[in-house]
Amino acid sequence: MYKAPVADIGFTLKHVAGLKAAMDHGVFGDLGEDLVDAIIAEAGRFATEEVTPLRKAGDEIGAVLKDGKVATPPGWRDLYRRWAEGGWNALSGPPEFGGQGLPMMLAVATLEMWNSGSMAFALGPTLTMGAVEALDKHASGDLKAAYLEKLVSGEWMGTMNLTEPQAGSDLGALRTRAEPTGDGSYRIFGQKIFITYGEHDFTDNIVHLVLARLPDAPVGTRGISLFLVPKFLVESDGSPGRRNDVFCASIEHKLGIHGSPTCTMIYGDGHGGQEPGAVGWLVGEEHKGLACMFTMMNNARLAVGMQGVAIAEAAFQKALAYANERRQGKAAGYEGDGMAPIVHHPDVQRTLLTMKALTQAARSISYCCAHALDMARVSPDEADHWRDRANLLTPLAKAFSTDIGVDVASLGVQVHGGMGYIEETGAAALLRDARIAPIYEGTNGIQAIDLVTRKLPLAEGEHVHGYIDELVAIAGSVRTSNLAGFGDTADLLDEALDDLSETTRFLQDRLAAKDVETALAGATPYLRMFSLAAGGAYLARGAVAGGTDERIALCRFYADNLLGEVGALKDRVIGGAASLAEAGKALISR
Repeated sequence: MYKAPVADIGFTLKHVAGLKAAMDHGVFGDLGEDLVDAIIAEAGRFATEEVTPLRKAGDEIGAVLKDGKVATPPGWRDLYRRWAEGGWNALSGPPEFGGQGLPMMLAVATLEMWNSGSMAFALGPTLTMGAVEALDKHASGDLKAAYLEKLVSGEWMGTMNLTEPQAGSDLGALRTRAEPTGDGSYRIFGQKIFITYGEHDFTDNIVHLVLARLPDAPVGTRGISLFLVPKFLVESDGSPGRRNDVFCASIEHKLGIHGSPTCTMIYGDGHGGQEPGAVGWLVGEEHKGLACMFTMMNNARLAVGMQGVAIAEAAFQKALAYANERRQGKAAGYEGDGMAPIVHHPDVQRTLLTMKALTQAARSISYCCAHALDMARVSPDEADHWRDRANLLTPLAKAFSTDIGVDVASLGVQVHGGMGYIEETGAAALLRDARIAPIYEGTNGIQAIDLVTRKLPLAEGEHVHGYIDELVAIAGSVRTSNLAGFGDTADLLDEALDDLSETTRFLQDRLAAKDVETALAGATPYLRMFSLAAGGAYLARGAVAGGTDERIALCRFYADNLLGEVGALKDRVIGGAASLAEAGKALISR
């Protein structure tokens, strides 16, 4: 059974990601440690005692579509009601619409716990939070007045409608169209697929944010607009009125996240005999919809990163508990009778420590990304710097964390041995759930391309080097800490960060020389090496700040056993493009 790691979460927020320093400087008003600790503790209780027990029903029963209506797993609707009534949906929402206005860092920390409890359950509220931010930043005053308060409270839920059968990662190919009616509204026609919680029974209205093209739209992504399309049109008193011409045609049968309804949505088909055309309203400017949607997508990418952290944490806890119970063979140093619990075997210890260290590295990167988003909002004089930092860390938070989610969940199955392959233990379910996260909200390959081609050039290419300098300073703090137990950690961090700096300049040089193919060939290994180096530095920061034997030992384990991959990845980035191009010729159909 998962138990929320509230101590690790709170420590990482405050002492690794920077929340305590920010609070000490008053950037979050009167927010103090007591309130932060209370929020984390209560979220941990709710995730542990109320969300986690319903995970199994979500996986085994799943969401069911009948007569155009989706029924979520038993108990989930009441769980959502209690969750929303607890104010969790409003945690970081705008205060003028009923939100609590608390830092994104706290929302992200609670997201981790909801997703460890049940990733399929937490998916729906995650998208609502993104819809709130998109509407708050881009919608008209009338749309905000009609929808934001109920979205912030969680009384209504939001969705994100991008993908179409012919338009996945390439949104320029989408065909959904929007026709102006002359009264300020539009009629939407088209089909969207893979729409998370596109139909469900949690709330009495669903607010869809839909990308579509106007009749005069330019081709490609520059011709995309964003529209708000509610399931039920809203009456003058704010209550749901007539059913809109949008419905769920089917739900997908998936590898994992069975409790989350993944819907095919049809807009403007004349459902129920009404006049064809789903009624919608423009969000932001015409043909600027992708910029509006990116507000939602960037938050969603960080939230998906938290899904990776969450699954990794749940998988580690499950594997650790099993390893302390399962007895097999003899183990040196075990003084009990009979066979030893497998946790005493060095190979199992290595596996568990790898799971724990990678989880903490991914958690630290993701929380630091949330910190940058917060600082960009509350520090006007340094907003550009913090915005660049959030942009730099977002692909790391999304891609590295979700890769780690899969890796750690797979290691968790391995620790369980044959029983991990049996559904009874729940280890396989975590691996099945984890596998979608590297794919949606921009595949991890796309995140790597984004990092190399769009984020390395930030601030004329200097922001990334300033960030690496900050990581180098953390390595220096290990050397000057006078704490015992670090071994060669400082030297190994310096070596990894030197490799990272050299590789970063190599990629920047390739981009400057217009050799984009070489840069793209190294993008995915570069993102991993960047994340491994940054994660090691953050483990060191936590170990120095905490000063405990356990944190120092985990940091040293990471440096000795995992940081070595950085040098190998550097060789792959710098020297692997030519062989990739040559061998790749054999893959292309002729």
